[in-house]
Amino acid sequence: MQNLDLVRVAVGLVAGYLLGGIPFGIMVPRLIGGPDPRTIGSGRTGGANVSRAVGYRWAAVSGLLDVAKASAAVLLVVAIGGGPVPQVAAALAAIVGHSRSPFIGFHGGRGVAPATGGAIVIAPVILAAIFPVFVLTIVVTRISSLGSLSASLIGGIAMIAITAVTPLAPIYFVYGVGVPGLIWLFHIDNIGRLLRGEERRIGRRSAFPTAEGSADRATSQRS
Repeated sequence: MQNLDLVRVAVGLVAGYLLGGIPFGIMVPRLIGGPDPRTIGSGRTGGANVSRAVGYRWAAVSGLLDVAKASAAVLLVVAIGGGPVPQVAAALAAIVGHSRSPFIGFHGGRGVAPATGGAIVIAPVILAAIFPVFVLTIVVTRISSLGSLSASLIGGIAMIAITAVTPLAPIYFVYGVGVPGLIWLFHIDNIGRLLRGEERRIGRRSAFPTAEGSADRATSQRS
């Protein structure tokens, strides 16, 4: 039984890392003829930078796929009978894979989308509770990274608190520390810019002209 559990943990780690590493933030822009997001903005492949490359609509598509790949990794572990330990292993590995993808030279995003995907399966109640924090922070500050950092920290604290007062498996302490820990680690350059007051704000024009944008420009030129 112990050997079987170790096998499930190994499956969770490998599946999470490889599925998490699928670079949808590059694949989606490439499929629509847009620029590689690594060549603009922060050079990352997450939703915020993809939106700078191809606009919010396509960034939402790639973001949802990034969420789904982490959910798929955890659900794969569930399908083979894996309990909390291999599920948490898969969820954390997906965040690492997304941020240090083996398919694009160990680069990637910040880990927020796959963290969300893992939480949908493992801790949906906490995810629902912190979502307003994420949205409100971004609406007020227009700083995507600040929303991610705030929400992940509050979510981690909530997970730790719930694990401490309920009969949840101790592995959820690891989950509560690991998710925000990884997200903050992969936001280290953002944290530096936040402290210096230099962090990028949402609202910059996309580098990839959309059909609507082209039409607007054409109208303006005719005027």
